[in-house]
This record gives sequence, C-alpha cells and structure tokens, in this order.
Amino acid sequence: MDLTTLIGIVLGGILIVWGIGPVNLGNFADTSSVLIVVGGTLAAVIASYPLRLLMDIPKHMLVLMRGKKYNIPKLVDQIVDLAMIARQSGLLALEEKADEIQDPFFKQAVLMIVDANDPDKVRYMLEREMDDMMTRHDEAAGIYEKASAFAPAFGMIGTLVGLINMLKQLGLDSGEANSSLGQDMAVALITTFYGCVLSNLLFHPIAKKLRIRQEEEELYCSTIIEGIIAIQGGENPKFIRERLLSCMKQSQQKKLLLKAGREERRTEGGIGEEA
Repeated sequence: MDLTTLIGIVLGGILIVWGIGPVNLGNFADTSSVLIVVGGTLAAVIASYPLRLLMDIPKHMLVLMRGKKYNIPKLVDQIVDLAMIARQSGLLALEEKADEIQDPFFKQAVLMIVDANDPDKVRYMLEREMDDMMTRHDEAAGIYEKASAFAPAFGMIGTLVGLINMLKQLGLDSGEANSSLGQDMAVALITTFYGCVLSNLLFHPIAKKLRIRQEEEELYCSTIIEGIIAIQGGENPKFIRERLLSCMKQSQQKKLLLKAGREERRTEGGIGEEA
C-alpha cells in the first residue's frame, strides 16, 4: 500500500495550520469563500466530464493507495521462461501456461501468438489495446488536472466578488461601510487562499500520482508486447532478457543479470552432475 499521497496532503495541511497558528484559524473560516471555491470547482468539473468518468473517482482513490502493482523484473522472468518453453516445445506449448497467467493483457498476448497470428497483426492489436487503456487513464488524470486549474480561477472569482462588494460599500455612509468592509476584504483574500491550497495540495498531487501509475502500466504493457513479439520470432531467451531489461535502471539491470547468470550456472551444474 502506498500512503505517500495521503501522508503528503495531511502533512501539508498540518504545516499550513501550524503556520497560520491555531488561535488565528477562525480568521480563515468563511462560508462564502468555501461555497465559491469548492462549490464552483466541483460544479465546473461536473460540467466538464460525463457521468461515467465521474463515477470512477472512488476507483482513482484505490489506485492512489494500492502501491506499485506492476513488477517488471518478475514479468521479465516470466517472459524468459515462456521463451525457453517455446524454444523447446514450440509455441503451442504456451497455451497451458497462458491459463496460469492472471493479468488479462499478458494472457491475451500469449494466446495471440499461440494461435499463430501474424507478428505485425499481434503488435498492432496489442498496441491499439494499450493505447485505449492509456486514453482512459488520461481522462482520469485529466479530471484532477482540470480541477487543479479551476480552483485558483474560482479563487480569483471570489476575490473579484469581495472587491466589488467592498467598493460598493465605499459609496455608503462611513458607518454602514465600516460594518461590512472588513468582511468583504476577507472574502476577497480567503477565496484566493482556498483556491491555491486546493490546487497545489490536493488536486495536483492526485493528478501527478495517477500519471505515475499510468507510466508504470504503460511500461508493463510495452514490455509484454516486446517480449511476446520476440518469443514469436524465436529469439534467444538470454537476448530477450537483456533486451527487456534495457529500459530499466542500470543498477536493477546488473542485479537481475547477475541473478540470471547464477541460475544458469546452477542449472548447468545440475545437468553436469546428472550426466
């Protein structure tokens, strides 16, 4: 479970409250400002997106908290194992292994080469499905990016409302003007404060974390596509491992290649002993 987004938002809120001072918190509580900024932002988001996307917001929160779902090193090991089976027993032998794969995209990719589809067709269909997934993820992250832009805008709207009311009061008698001048000025400033906090402490971090999750899934799917095409082409499993690991950090590459080398030596040693 990844709680960094929640921890960051809570920590940021605590630091802001500490900076304001608990004694002064009452100065930042204003119903009119909340209605303008929060209500306006939510209304603009609802007006911008269809209901089917807005109903997925609870799922987005689960994605934020679930932690890193895709284990690329483990995936590479699985692909290399499939490549070895395909080399020894042919592509049809992968059909039984496909039933053990939990991920739908990975399973579909394996079954496509088992069915002897054209490599170009396999790549096209898998890349198209991946593009469709990335489009859906773009729409999800876009909700919070839009909200991040709307919040400061409605903060400025609240500022304009407060300034207009304040200027209107200047035309009245001094006694009547002084009674609401301070409140109007407070609305003018507090709405901007609310808008900046919502944008930079809530919506933007959520959008950024969803983008990170999207990049992780895109790398996962790309690795599957390249691995499956390589298996179908009959490439050497060792070469497939090195090729798929080339997109990872060098420290991770070295660690995994050393592990693979130890496993190969252990296997060769076992074969020698049996012989």
